[in-house]
Amino acid sequence: MATSQHRDNYHALHSQFRWLVPDEFNIAEVCSRRWAAAPDATKRIAVYADGAGVEPRFHTYAELQHQANRLSGALASLRVGKGDRVAIVLPQRFETAVAYMAVLQMGAVAVPLSQLFGPEALEFRLRDSDAAVAICDDSTIMNVLEARNTCEALRHVIGVGGSANGDAGGGAAAMADLDYAAILAGQPAEYAPVVTRADDPAVLIYTSGTTGNPKGALIPHRALIGNLTGFVCSQNWFGFNPYVDQSTPSPARGRAGVGANTSGARPSAGDRNTSVFWSPADWAWTGGLMDALLPTLYFGRPIVAYNGRFNPQVAFELMQKYDVTHTFLFPTALKAMMKAYPQPKKFFKLKLQAIMSAGEAVGDAVFGYCQRELGVTVNEMFGQTEVNYIVGNCAMFWPAKPGSMGKGYPGHRVAVIDEAGNECPAGVVGEVALHRLDVHGEPDPIFFLGYWKNPQATLAKFTGDWCRTGDLALRDADGYLWYQGRSDDVFKAAGYRIGPGEIENCLVKHPAVANAAVVPKPDAERGALVKAYVVLTPEAAAERGDEPISREEWETRLMIDLQRHVKGKLAPYEYPKEVEFVDALPMTTTGKVQRRVLRLQEEARARQAGVLPPA
Repeated sequence: MATSQHRDNYHALHSQFRWLVPDEFNIAEVCSRRWAAAPDATKRIAVYADGAGVEPRFHTYAELQHQANRLSGALASLRVGKGDRVAIVLPQRFETAVAYMAVLQMGAVAVPLSQLFGPEALEFRLRDSDAAVAICDDSTIMNVLEARNTCEALRHVIGVGGSANGDAGGGAAAMADLDYAAILAGQPAEYAPVVTRADDPAVLIYTSGTTGNPKGALIPHRALIGNLTGFVCSQNWFGFNPYVDQSTPSPARGRAGVGANTSGARPSAGDRNTSVFWSPADWAWTGGLMDALLPTLYFGRPIVAYNGRFNPQVAFELMQKYDVTHTFLFPTALKAMMKAYPQPKKFFKLKLQAIMSAGEAVGDAVFGYCQRELGVTVNEMFGQTEVNYIVGNCAMFWPAKPGSMGKGYPGHRVAVIDEAGNECPAGVVGEVALHRLDVHGEPDPIFFLGYWKNPQATLAKFTGDWCRTGDLALRDADGYLWYQGRSDDVFKAAGYRIGPGEIENCLVKHPAVANAAVVPKPDAERGALVKAYVVLTPEAAAERGDEPISREEWETRLMIDLQRHVKGKLAPYEYPKEVEFVDALPMTTTGKVQRRVLRLQEEARARQAGVLPPA
């Protein structure tokens, strides 16, 4: 779908859109139960399960709901009730979707935790959330068991078997307290869902912070409604007909989230929407959960769950195999695909209609590649866990500018503001912010409820009715936003959001490290690499000068050891790709590390090396 770059209906869409948010709303109800009640529930596919060593199969909405009902019953028997936290430590697989639906229809709170987390990262999140139950599989069971020792609230660990059915037979199912398949087998296929209000908490997602430990962002059920305008726009209407009369329910007029019926799903051709979604984004992250899994299920469409590592060949093969029409791909993934297959049409038959990308700027080369070789104009998007999917493009209705973040999506009043909370004029750099009220003065449903156990951080997030994102941008004369960096020290590396505080805390626990600072090092391929500046302890510094090995070899060995240390405790993408040993870190008079000084130093070096253009 090489959508028009000349049509511009932005003003009409943004000014006319109105939210319709019911008092009672439940994500599982609209993502699973309503479709399971439809006449075609046993034929309507919810999840295509695939992966390395996995026998491909599909699962219907009827199966999704029945399995969710059984798991809800099992969790209820374990005394999980409304508001209790249940950790979901699973990769992309059918049981992950089941777990979310089961937890949410109980009125409990899902705590997504990435399979990439090491025991230390898991331990903090499990302990801080007071999770009562953790659901894991072979890929995560060892780290969960190691992390649970200090988690007093964690009463039960449920292990999902290794097969596509989550069957028993060793592995996590045998190592955990409870076997997933066995406890589901003992429960009925029916479950009476708990009534939830739109403002009730649904998901607790931990987001990296600048200093200290990660913060838990508490997301309400209504936030899914707030995500839908961005999802529909960035996915070029997701196979639905945008040109409808006033009597036809459509995402175009804010019918997102009205009740729990299927009346808002009018396909674009005939009586069947053929959209299929896939993204390599982890379903434990906001991007994978709120930008892929949940909105796809909301519209009753299939999503491909691939349990395995990303590579360009697998990406193209999956999209061809399942006739994927819509996707979310990080710029780093698109770059890798472009390099591996400059002319993909020679090898693959694709049916792509839309590509959304986020995390960093796509860039002219990838933007042109997608238009030329994939026949799709990339819709870049911006958001964060607390206020997701608020800015972006929709090539179907307004022209995209390569490298721009786009404009505020319908229903969201987005501006660039100064420190006092005043809107900045065009061309002036300020902080991207979202107003609590839309352009009609009605509450925007996208907002998080607050930071878990951290009211001070919640208050600091706002200036009046403006929610600050911490991201700097300028607005051009046409209303497009252009990213200018972070107002704090959080950064993106290869599409992942990196909070330096957690990595620094981990590094300092190594016996050779006295202090550490983590900053982004500009990289032509991945946007940025994680770099650590390390100050050695006096004992380690003395050892460095000892013979028989050279100083350079000693530092190389320690760097490898530090990388292994971080990999083992945090997530693989968080370990420093480069370590520079220094005598001291730049500090403020109050003893705070000045990461900005180090970041500017890295940028200056990158310009000298030609990685960044001259200032």
